[in-house]
Amino acid sequence: MAGSTHTVTNQPPPLTGYDVYGTDQALVEAVERHLDPALIDEARGELSALGRAAGSAQVQEWAVQADEHPPKLRSHDRHGHRIDEVEFHPAWHRLLGKGVGARLTAAWGRPSGHVRRAAGFLVWTQVDAGNCCPLSMTHAAVPALRTDPELAAEWEPRLTSAIYDRELRPARSKAGALFGMGMTEKQGGSDVRANTTVAAPLAEDGTYELTGHKWFCSAPMSDGFLVLARATSAQGAGGLTCFLVPRVLEDGTRNVFRLQRLKDKLGNRSNASSEVEFDGTWARRVGEEGRGVRTIIDMVAATRVDCVLGSAGLMRQAVAQAIHHCTYREAFGGKLVDKPLMRNVLADLALESEAATALALRLAAAYDDGGEQERALLRIAVPAAKYWVTKRCAPVAVEASECLGGNGYVEESGMPRLVRESPLNSVWEGAGNVQALDVLRALQREPQALNAYLQEVGRARGADHRLDGAIKGLLTDLADLDGAEGRARRLAERFALVLQGALLVRFGPPEVADAFCASRLGGDGGAAFGTLPHTLDLASIVERAAPRS
Repeated sequence: MAGSTHTVTNQPPPLTGYDVYGTDQALVEAVERHLDPALIDEARGELSALGRAAGSAQVQEWAVQADEHPPKLRSHDRHGHRIDEVEFHPAWHRLLGKGVGARLTAAWGRPSGHVRRAAGFLVWTQVDAGNCCPLSMTHAAVPALRTDPELAAEWEPRLTSAIYDRELRPARSKAGALFGMGMTEKQGGSDVRANTTVAAPLAEDGTYELTGHKWFCSAPMSDGFLVLARATSAQGAGGLTCFLVPRVLEDGTRNVFRLQRLKDKLGNRSNASSEVEFDGTWARRVGEEGRGVRTIIDMVAATRVDCVLGSAGLMRQAVAQAIHHCTYREAFGGKLVDKPLMRNVLADLALESEAATALALRLAAAYDDGGEQERALLRIAVPAAKYWVTKRCAPVAVEASECLGGNGYVEESGMPRLVRESPLNSVWEGAGNVQALDVLRALQREPQALNAYLQEVGRARGADHRLDGAIKGLLTDLADLDGAEGRARRLAERFALVLQGALLVRFGPPEVADAFCASRLGGDGGAAFGTLPHTLDLASIVERAAPRS
């Protein structure tokens, strides 16, 4: 009898049953160089446990289910009462519960908490980026709430809890809580000064009644939200102010939080993003009247770091899948990973991924340090990193999917989900132009930020002539900032690339640093991936990035 026509050969096995953290050498090294040596074993244990969960077939199946069954709006119950709830697939709750349990909302106050959380967030993004949105906002709400010690004392223990409590009830009766954020409105977008939502003071000091809307409010099932509205106090300063809007009031009744619709999005489909109306909505002021942007800006900065981490995680997963496929797939007489041109593509993708990881973990380490110098560095490094790393995510995901050929265009491969997700972090928390202008603003108004940046990259001077040349070129660009707004994107890109190059020269393997400096700083690479100089040690770069122990 002739052989079966359905014998399956030359197809890679699924990339499951592995430690997403422990097999990522770039991430492991970045974590361990920023940690107190006394904490390394503990951090390695907790991150490898999360990495094994992320690499398990069960958790990966939950991610598929959450993506294939997006949340549904339930505006009314069966009796006609308005409830404004969002119904999620059980897989969403399992994923979110594991993220909360892994303390991805609890960096503040832990020894090296930001580095440890950053690594966990990068790992968990590779499972499902959607559930990372509420994890990010909950984590980032803490510094904003700390402007009001009373509010911080009430809410911070719940926000940093490792307990996921999905029920909508008064926060005082919950062991854990999640937070969201509402800034943008349909008429203004990133220009929050155009916001029209108003807040009228109530009899109790510090309480207000909100009337207006928010055009984007993600994770609307959360327990509380930080929102911006215009205070109309006759006696106070008035103006754009930050408010805390609880989902459920102390007496157990629902606050007025009308979900008009859920957004039908390109990606991030497991996560609910909504349009919200306020109509007599109870709120508590956070910070001073008229200083809403200043109050909430630390939350925005923290979520911008998470955009960098999220993009780094998506890139890492795309590269891992591409290398895994090419390691097993044979074509034209050999393994794809051994073909010189494919190896060039994979190495180029791996460089982008490792540079993003190194930069993201450096930002987290600066948060842990908390010193004046590190805060100044963050002022310029966060918007530059957010601009550049999130911009690189989409081309990496697309090129990695092409490494799988037609298989990468099929939903079952998981690559289309990565591709759909890849542009989002560039849009969240201020799109590219907002970040580039923020870099420019720091240059013009905060000279200590540039000084801190130059000291940071200066630690690598003399180690690579291409990096030295890039630093010199950047200084030349900065000598004249007249008309700089029109070239702000180029400045942000160069700030990010030079900082990435400096980190890789100081801490990366020689082959990685050499290839990065040659292609990103020295002009020896082309516009497309896979155009690295063939004389580089590309095999070692690919081997380093392979997702195996």
